Amino acid sequence: MNKIIFFLACMMLTLSSCTNGFEEINRNPNSPETIGPQFLLSNVISVAADRNAYEQGFRLSNYLAQFAASVEFERIDRYEMGSNSDYWNTIFGLLSDIESMKTDAASNEAYEAVGDVMRSFLFSQLTDMWGDVPYTDALQAKTGNFTPKYDTQESIYTDPNTGILAVLERAAATLESTTARIQGDVMFGNDLDKWARFANSLRVRYLLRISKRLTDFSALQALAQSDRLMRSNADNAVLPYLNAAPNQWPMSQAALGLYQEHRMTKTVDSVLKLWDDPRIAVFYKPTSKSVSAGAPEFKGLLNGQNRETISAQGIELSDISLFGPNYRDVADGVDAQFMQYAELQFALAEAAARGYISGDARTYYEAGIAASFDYFEADLPADYLMRPAITLDGSDDLTKILTQKWMSLIGNGHEAWFNVRRTGIPALKAGPDNLNDGRYPVRYLYPESEQATNSANYQQAASRMEGDNINSKGWWEK
Repeated sequence: MNKIIFFLACMMLTLSSCTNGFEEINRNPNSPETIGPQFLLSNVISVAADRNAYEQGFRLSNYLAQFAASVEFERIDRYEMGSNSDYWNTIFGLLSDIESMKTDAASNEAYEAVGDVMRSFLFSQLTDMWGDVPYTDALQAKTGNFTPKYDTQESIYTDPNTGILAVLERAAATLESTTARIQGDVMFGNDLDKWARFANSLRVRYLLRISKRLTDFSALQALAQSDRLMRSNADNAVLPYLNAAPNQWPMSQAALGLYQEHRMTKTVDSVLKLWDDPRIAVFYKPTSKSVSAGAPEFKGLLNGQNRETISAQGIELSDISLFGPNYRDVADGVDAQFMQYAELQFALAEAAARGYISGDARTYYEAGIAASFDYFEADLPADYLMRPAITLDGSDDLTKILTQKWMSLIGNGHEAWFNVRRTGIPALKAGPDNLNDGRYPVRYLYPESEQATNSANYQQAASRMEGDNINSKGWWEK
């Protein structure tokens, strides 16, 4: 049912986020048009999910998190980051759609709360990718404010009235108590209970995100003890791609050369082989050379190499693994993800291991592993949880938890990159031909348009961050 709604919604929408402006041609300026909140909601979910999964996740973050290595053209693998301004503009466009949905005459408190959940997710993307960004003054162009101030990352997350954590808490409370209803929800089928659980699970994500800056973990403890979090993979915040146009997994329709740029990495190769992990056959393909020889095997490529280095080493690309069939050969082989139950369980395992909450880290950890295997439709070996490289035995438990979490986040936007930046696990290293003086990047540059049209606020924000460069750490990771 979700897939049908998703298809119909995107066929019907005539919003800027999904079109190239053709609506301007067909609009009668003397006949004001309205778009119901259900269509605005469909648009926000579907566009945000697709951008997070493909453009940002597969095309960009897979290199930063070292799930993919480039063989020639994808210079982000060598840390040529740029500004990623298209995503900045897309997010602000979606935030504008959310405001329109919340203020629509047919809206209600349920639409408003769901809008606040998506708004919080989108603003977290902005601040975690760029640092200080317009927040409380954002989206005020209608009132004549075209130069919004940049809020600090600290206030964006923690302000008791306007911060992301406070907004999510209020949204969850509303969703749990309201009698209002919504339509157009292509992710949860208009199930407000699942939206409330998603909101609370995002609170866990973001409380851990800023955990280096916290001294009071009572909110995290209360969430862990509540029954208001995701309960299983059935509550996953994911949107399936379809097996028919126009809503197929984009890589399944992309040029072959683009797909062939994305290779298994030595990082993943070493981890999954150490674990003897069957998910390797879900994420990647055996090398074509090994298949032809009748002895299929997986092999990774070192990140951050240019084509001259690869050639000089005599590396045969036929002997390097590509991404698995679900990422190329099946139009509906993957979902567009916001958050999985597995991530939540690994987050709680980390919190318990660090002493932020009571509870058994092993129980959470093993639930996360089981959920990840289930989600990716891989068989969990009977002895897997007892293997020395896997089991929590007091020997480097945090590394085991965070590495499993990292692997489970493949394809989920920039989430794995955010976690690596926060924890340093896994210990990802810049490749030999990197363009960042051997450093691991922690942000994108501010869009050039901000420098041109909002210069004073841009300069102030850049100064607070000790410069607009890809190595300037944000508040939560310092």
